[in-house]
Amino acid sequence: MTRIVFMGTPAFSAPILRMLAEEGYDIVSVVTQPDRPVGRKKVLTATPVKEEALRLGLPVYQPEKLKNPEELQHVLDLSPDLIITAAFGQILPSEVLQAPKLGAINVHASLLPEYRGGAPIHQAIIDGKEETGVTIMYMVDRLDAGDIISQKAIPIEREDHTGSMFEKLSVVGMELLKETLPSIIEGTNPRTPQDEERVTYARNISREQERIDWSKSAEAIYNQVRGLHPWPVAFTTFNDQNMKIWWTEPAASLKSGRPGEVLELTDDAILVQTGEGVLAITDLQPAGKKRMSAADYLKGPKIQAGDVFE
Repeated sequence: MTRIVFMGTPAFSAPILRMLAEEGYDIVSVVTQPDRPVGRKKVLTATPVKEEALRLGLPVYQPEKLKNPEELQHVLDLSPDLIITAAFGQILPSEVLQAPKLGAINVHASLLPEYRGGAPIHQAIIDGKEETGVTIMYMVDRLDAGDIISQKAIPIEREDHTGSMFEKLSVVGMELLKETLPSIIEGTNPRTPQDEERVTYARNISREQERIDWSKSAEAIYNQVRGLHPWPVAFTTFNDQNMKIWWTEPAASLKSGRPGEVLELTDDAILVQTGEGVLAITDLQPAGKKRMSAADYLKGPKIQAGDVFE
């Protein structure tokens, strides 16, 4: 039986691991990131993949960095025939990539060669794409540059955000791997080199990408907010304090002003002028407070027409 090492970390990866177990594949080890402190109380928390692996009764290994000689050797000693990764979160050393006779494959949440990198779902939504998908690919020493084995596309709906697309693409990735894996093990799968002229990148989200630039269009900011929802969340500055903006909607107003200016306050929204069009803030989080609806925020005298978001 083919010896498989599965590497993954977030909730995106857990259904893929579960499918492999349910299909009866020989998973000799699950490799995931170490437990990390989470939340304001910094509670040490296991990764979703670790939790799923333990529920399935599978052995778990949590290397701090696979480049460390001892941790690298531990993985090599597993003698995998095939390595499957899905949002693992570490770069695999070349020794690991070269070890399995069937290679190392990755379940990547984009239609490669578009959006190589660690934040393909975020970036597709921020860019206003109407379609994305999943690629099963061979892993090589270059970032997400290996040959494509299979792909499946799905639409990004107008109301979708990063959280909803993570859930959808996790299911797509699980189903696509289930369909593709037998041919990989049999050695009959296709492999298509990526078109280097079509390559784009989706690097991990930076703090600056989270900041709203009100000189951009309402549509661009709407896509930014939903591309950063529910993590890491877009923000703006009001009264010299950061304010997280959880949700917005393009809107209309008979008034106009400079970018970032509050035009109107309705019962459930704050209407703000952008570089092109008006945006309604409907869900926000002031500094030091919990997330709340704009309706709840507006119950106090905290903001008025003419105020400006920086």
